[in-house]
Amino acid sequence: MTMVRQTKQRAAVIEVLRAARSHPDAAWIHAQVRQTLPSLSLGTVYRTLDALVAGGVVVTLERAGQATRYDYKRAGEDHHHAVCRGCGAIFDVDAGELPQLSAAALPAGFQVTDVRLEFIGICPDCQTEKIS
Repeated sequence: MTMVRQTKQRAAVIEVLRAARSHPDAAWIHAQVRQTLPSLSLGTVYRTLDALVAGGVVVTLERAGQATRYDYKRAGEDHHHAVCRGCGAIFDVDAGELPQLSAAALPAGFQVTDVRLEFIGICPDCQTEKIS
């Protein structure tokens, strides 16, 4: 993680992301932050999120045809994601529960800086809806 200059806007965005148990999009984050900073623009939220992503504080979750979602990287809480094709819900998956991947599968000399694993499928709620 690189150092990200702290501003009032960045602190507010980080606080909203820290408290969120979902993986919100920028519009949702904007609505939440405006409760404490009413003059904050959506453009400022996007620029703030871009800086936080570049600084390694936040990661993006992107799906074709959907708004980018954001996830705060909690120190010591390594996790991946499971994404439902039906409803778009995103669930955290504890990285400690997954088998380790072999570095032998990577090209020689490849330096890993981050790992992101996504499981794509259908959540229990959407499976139930299909049965009903």
